[in-house]
Amino acid sequence: MNAPEATGLGVLQRALVRGASLVVPADARAEWRREWLAELWHVRRACAAGGRDGWRGEREATCFCLGAFQDAFCVRRHAERRPALPGWLEGSPLQCLLVLGAALAGCWLAAAMLPGVRAERSLQSYRSYAGVVLIRDANSRNDATASILPSQFRAWAAGRRLYFDDFAFYQVAPRRVSAGGSLTGVWRVASASSNLFALLRLPLEFAQRAAADGLPAMVLSQRVWEKEFGGDPRVVGEVVRVSGREARIAGVAPRGSWRLPEKVDAWMLVPDSAFAAGRAGYVAAHLTHTGASLMWAPRQLITEYGPHDTERDLLGVSLDDQMPPPDAVFLFAMLLAMLAVPAVTTVSMGECNFASHRPSWQRRVCRWGFFLGKVALVLPAAYFASFDLAYARSTPYAALPVYLQAAAAFSLCLLGLSWACSDQRRRCPVCLHRVTHPARVGLVSQTFLGWNGTELMCMGGHTLLHVPALPTSWFATQRWLYLDGSWDFLFAG
Repeated sequence: MNAPEATGLGVLQRALVRGASLVVPADARAEWRREWLAELWHVRRACAAGGRDGWRGEREATCFCLGAFQDAFCVRRHAERRPALPGWLEGSPLQCLLVLGAALAGCWLAAAMLPGVRAERSLQSYRSYAGVVLIRDANSRNDATASILPSQFRAWAAGRRLYFDDFAFYQVAPRRVSAGGSLTGVWRVASASSNLFALLRLPLEFAQRAAADGLPAMVLSQRVWEKEFGGDPRVVGEVVRVSGREARIAGVAPRGSWRLPEKVDAWMLVPDSAFAAGRAGYVAAHLTHTGASLMWAPRQLITEYGPHDTERDLLGVSLDDQMPPPDAVFLFAMLLAMLAVPAVTTVSMGECNFASHRPSWQRRVCRWGFFLGKVALVLPAAYFASFDLAYARSTPYAALPVYLQAAAAFSLCLLGLSWACSDQRRRCPVCLHRVTHPARVGLVSQTFLGWNGTELMCMGGHTLLHVPALPTSWFATQRWLYLDGSWDFLFAG
């Protein structure tokens, strides 16, 4: 049988081998080409030595060349499945921390961009409303129904007060508003007592003192201020016309600060005598110390005694938060997850032999510092992810997001902490790289006579990890075997 260079088929076979090498990733292409050409030479020599006729030998050599394509595609698929990371980063503790950091950054960015999450976070500064109750008629349908007349409010505000130290009243109605001589639109404007924001203890942005011209003050909502005025703080102090009546912009109410009934675009602070007679509104009251001691439930029945000893039933609805804030929900779920981790995975890092070449205390500190670093990244990522899942498409002050966040936080914390423990158990205590190349050792039938399980190796030559297939009284958990210098020749180069 002739050499491949001497026949046309030999040239074709070499061309097939070179074509197969083009399928292999570029960094390994030359090595695989040399390997296949060398094997092709041996195949042709074996066919010639076996006494095969020329066509039969050429056919076997050609089949070998075509088989190189199958090998090339396998090499290609294997390379694509591997993470495209530099060698110094692949499988290292730095890679682990970078991936966790990227996950944390992604969850944080989602929390900063999702509208529902942003709205809920903005509410955190205004959750107290301590001692404030909404008073309504006990026979009205719900809290969002206006049921108190201005005359009743004025009588309460002027009378003796044992349980309340301040009252505020507001009525909501659509009004045509124009600014700068042009019609801005129809807003839902609340005609409110001048002490409303002081009673609710809500600070105003860009607030200015009332001018001496006697115009009523108008407070804009953050949404209207951004939509109609472009978020320009210079509009504070300008005069607008509300249904033909002038008012001066006195400030902007921060987003999320309004928790009373009705959606309001702006508040016009007017004297108590300026409310529309005969049209019901809403009353907010602040409890005294005596009143707060009697407000033992979120809703408390109040009896009003009128002329001729007539009685009227009212209902005081506490505006204090009845639902826990998201931070408290997450902390509670995280505590439950920490208690549940030992039930789903072992928290032991394995036994170690006490040879003279065990890691130094600096290495042991690094090992536990790496574990705490993973936990420190996993838990904040679980916090933001649970926040995103619960409040991405929710409305403020709803009860369902609280339960969703609790369930998501518990699940994510449990999975994250379990993974952190499992990952730590598979990392070399010396170099913190994951041990690889698992090999089965022993026989199942000899579990109680000899060791049976899986052996993994640190490619840095530091340790071997023995994991029992069946925990026994003498080998119940994994064991680390530290390697001394006599093993170095296996890991040279």
